[in-house]
Amino acid sequence: MAGSAKGGLLPAYLIVGSDELKAREATKRLRARLEPGFEAFNLDERVAGSDLEPQDLLSSLNTLPFGNGFRLVLVTSADHLPKPVSEAIVSYLADPNQNCVLCLVAERLAKTTRLYKAVAKVGQKAIIDCSPAKRWDLPKRIVRMAQVRGMRIDERAADELVSRVGESTTMLDQQVGTLSELCRGAGVITLADVERYVTRTAEVKPWDFLDAVCNRDAARALELYRLMQNPSEIALVALLVGRLRELVCAQSLAARGQSGSLESVLGKQRWQVKNHARWASRFGSGELAHALASCARSDYALKTGADPQTEFCSLVLGICGRG
Repeated sequence: MAGSAKGGLLPAYLIVGSDELKAREATKRLRARLEPGFEAFNLDERVAGSDLEPQDLLSSLNTLPFGNGFRLVLVTSADHLPKPVSEAIVSYLADPNQNCVLCLVAERLAKTTRLYKAVAKVGQKAIIDCSPAKRWDLPKRIVRMAQVRGMRIDERAADELVSRVGESTTMLDQQVGTLSELCRGAGVITLADVERYVTRTAEVKPWDFLDAVCNRDAARALELYRLMQNPSEIALVALLVGRLRELVCAQSLAARGQSGSLESVLGKQRWQVKNHARWASRFGSGELAHALASCARSDYALKTGADPQTEFCSLVLGICGRG
């Protein structure tokens, strides 16, 4: 954060995005820049709402700080600012108080809005992007959370933590903190530790189940299937067929030495197919074709009265090589 206001800061920032942990860390860094001893006098925290008055906020923004530092006005839920307040801020930012830093925190705010554009004009680093991490990036982030606490965690354990807790970085950070204390003596958080200490609160995603089947991990696949809330076995078979067809394509391209073209052939992004070649290599010649034929038989059986759980579990075991 560099700029022309006191303390080397810009006169305004917009922290925008639904990653609560990123947003909290950004506001924490700003608070830490307040002059020691004068924090209580130079920090004004507001929550955007219908009771927030334009003149009241402007008065706070134009107030001089105590001491030699700067004044920080922090407005959360800024995506819910009343129109008059938003417009007052836009006007204020044309000539802001250089002794004050305005920090707006919003879960989402369109780049086309006047408020977003006004803050962006303040400086190149005025917009602090707190977009949530993608699901596949979270295990690596959890590894870093553990490192900050002087601990290690492998990606399998981190991936299981995401599966159990969900994608809220705040919740994940709290769980990593708890696990770090519980496993401090060993210096490492293992998959067994996550399974032992962390209760599943997140709903199982079909994609996690598909990944387990493609990895031919029958125990994991059936565990996730049992944890699903009222799953449709017919729908799961359809999803499984789609994934298996992708693996057939991956296997075929690998045989021709063209694995690098998989994403363009399937019309997907790289992250969506990053494990396909590895998964496809787990199936021998003809096994994927046999798995697709088994899916067709199971689909027919499910639609003609077969017991859903028995039929589906049998299918999963067969694909995973445990049938």
